Amino acid sequence: MRTVSAKLKHIGTSLSSSSRPYSLTPLASSHGKPRNPPSPTLLNEFVNFCYQRDLPKAMNAIAAMERHGIYADSITYSELIKCCLARNAVEQGKLVHKHVFSNGYQPKTFLINILISMYVKFKLLDEAQALFDQMPERNVVSWTTMISAYANAKLSDKALEFFVLMLREGVLPNMFTFSSVLRACNGLFNVRQLHCGMIKLGLESDVFVRSALIDVYSKLDELKDAICVFNEMETKDLVVWNSIIGGLAQNNDGDEALDQFKRMKRAGFTADQATLTSVLRACTGLALLEVGRQVHVHVLKFDVDLILNNALLDMYCKSGSLEDAKSVFERMVHKDVISWSTMIAGLAQNGFSQEALKLFDLMKASGIKPNYITILGVLFACSHAGLVDDGFYYFRSMKRLYGIDPGREHYGCIIDLLGRAGKVDEAVRLVQEMECEPDAVTWRTLLGACRVHHNVDLAIYAGKQVLKLDPEDAGTYVLLSNIYANCQRWEDVSEIRRQMREKGITKEPGCSWIEVNKQIHAFIVGDTAHPKINEINRRLNQLIHKLMGIGYVPDTNFVLQDLEGEQRDDSLWYHSEKLAIVFGLMSLSSGSVIRIRKNLRICGDCHTFAKLVAKMECRVILIRDPIRYHHFQNGVCSCGDYW
Repeated sequence: MRTVSAKLKHIGTSLSSSSRPYSLTPLASSHGKPRNPPSPTLLNEFVNFCYQRDLPKAMNAIAAMERHGIYADSITYSELIKCCLARNAVEQGKLVHKHVFSNGYQPKTFLINILISMYVKFKLLDEAQALFDQMPERNVVSWTTMISAYANAKLSDKALEFFVLMLREGVLPNMFTFSSVLRACNGLFNVRQLHCGMIKLGLESDVFVRSALIDVYSKLDELKDAICVFNEMETKDLVVWNSIIGGLAQNNDGDEALDQFKRMKRAGFTADQATLTSVLRACTGLALLEVGRQVHVHVLKFDVDLILNNALLDMYCKSGSLEDAKSVFERMVHKDVISWSTMIAGLAQNGFSQEALKLFDLMKASGIKPNYITILGVLFACSHAGLVDDGFYYFRSMKRLYGIDPGREHYGCIIDLLGRAGKVDEAVRLVQEMECEPDAVTWRTLLGACRVHHNVDLAIYAGKQVLKLDPEDAGTYVLLSNIYANCQRWEDVSEIRRQMREKGITKEPGCSWIEVNKQIHAFIVGDTAHPKINEINRRLNQLIHKLMGIGYVPDTNFVLQDLEGEQRDDSLWYHSEKLAIVFGLMSLSSGSVIRIRKNLRICGDCHTFAKLVAKMECRVILIRDPIRYHHFQNGVCSCGDYW
C-alpha cells in the first residue's frame, strides 16, 4: 500500500478529476413516513424546550415524538445537540442520534454533520467515524470535520489519508479543509504538495489558509518560506500578523518578531492576546526587560487573561526581575499549574531555592496538582542549593505522590545535584539505573561534575560519551583538551585539536548582550568592533588594577590551556561579560541594575570579578547565562558560589 506522502503527489490530478468514490456501507435512504399525523402541540413544546436549553424536558418530549413518529427540523435538533455539548451530556447526545434515525427516518446531511461534530467534541472518534462511514452522501463539511478531528488528535496519518480519500470521491477541499490538514503535516514534502493544491484551487490568498501555511512552515523551522507566504499577501489581517509574529518568536528570532510587531502597529492593527503572548515570548528570549515592560502596559487591557499573565510572568522571571514577577503572580486572580510552575522555576533559576521550595508547599496547599515541569523546577532548586536530601526525597517520591514518571530532565537535575556535592560515584550509579537511555546532556552534566572534582578518568569517559551522541559539541572538545593539558597528556591534547581541525569544529566565542536606552549592545571576547571599545578597555584596565589592589587575582584555570603566561591573563581580562559590565557602568545611572545576557556559562574568574565590582561600585549586576541567573550585590551572588 502506498504511503500518504506518495498519494499526496497526485493532489493536482485529484483536484481536477474524480475517480472511484470512497465506498462505505450507507444507511437506508428511504424516508419513513410518520405512523400518526403530527401533533402540533407536542412538536411545538419540543421546539421550545430545545431553544430554552431545557434538556430533561426536551429528552422526555423526544421519547413521546418517537412513539408517534414525529420529527422536528434539522435546526431544532442542532439546538438540542448544542445543549448536550454544553452540559457534556454524552448519553443524551447518543439518544438524539438514535432518535433521528428511528423508524427508518433519514436525516439530512446537515444534521448528520452536526452529529459527527458532536462525537468529535465528545472525543468519541470511533463513533464519529462509524456515523461518517454510514452516510449516503458526504459533502466538504463531512470530510473536513473528520480531517480536523484526526489532526487535533495528533493522528496525522489518518488525517492525511482522509484528505486523499476526499479527493478521490471528487469533493473539492475548501479553506477550512486545508487549514485542518496542514496541522497534520510533519514533513516539508507534504506541506509543499498541499501548498501547490491550494494554488491550483485559487485558495492561496485566503486568510485562513495563509495563516495555517505560516504556522506549519514555522513549526518545521522553515522561516524563509513562512515570511515569503506572509510577504506575498497584499492585504493582511490580525490573524496573519499573529501567525508570523508567533512563528518568529517560537523559532527564537525575537528581533524579527519585534520588527514585525512594530510594522503591524504602523499598519493600524491593535494587538490582541495572541499578539502580546508572542511578543512577550520574543522579549523573554532576548531578555529585553524594558521592551517587556512596555508590552505589560498593553497586557493590562486583558488583565484576567490567564495565558497572557503566564507569559508575562515567564518574561519577568527570565529577565531576572523577580520583584516584577512576584507582583504579577500575587495579583493574578486565577493561577493554574503553569503559573505556579513558572514562578517556582523562576525563583530556582535566579538563585532563590528556599523561596522556590516554600512556594511549592503553598502550591500543594492550594490544591493544584504538580506536573512534570513543576517537579523539574523543584529539583533544579535543590540542585543549585546543594540540598541533596531534599532533592532525593522529591525525586524518589514523584511517582508515588504525583503519578509522574521521572524523565531525562529529572535524572539530569539529580545527577547535577550529586555531582556538585562531590558524590560523583553516586551520580554514575544513577546514570546506570536510568530507565531511559542517557543523552548528551546527561553525560555533559556528569562531565562538568568530574571536571570540578578532578575525576580525570571518569571525565574522559563522560566526554567521549558526549561526543558519540553529539560529535559537533565544540565545548566538550575544548574541555577534554584542557583536562588532558592539566594532566600534561600532550599527545591527547594534539589528538583532540586534530579532530577539531578535521571536522571544522571551532569553539563558539563567548558573547554578552546588554540593553542600554532600548538598544542592544553585543560584546565578544577581545572585541574591537564597538564604537566605544577604546574607552571601555581603558576603564576596564583601570578597574582591574583597582581590584588587584584589594586582592583580585585572575584565575587562569578558566582559559584555554594553549595560552601561556601573560597571554592567558590578557584573555581573561577581555572576556565579553567584563566588557559588558564596564559598558554598563559607563552608560547606566548609578541606581540602575546592570543586566547582561550571555550565550555561554559564566566562568569562575568573571564570577569573582562581578562580585567584587558590585561591591566596589555599589551596583547590582545581573548576568543570565544558559544555565541560570546570577544576582551580584554587596560582594555576594544569589547562587551562593554554587553553580
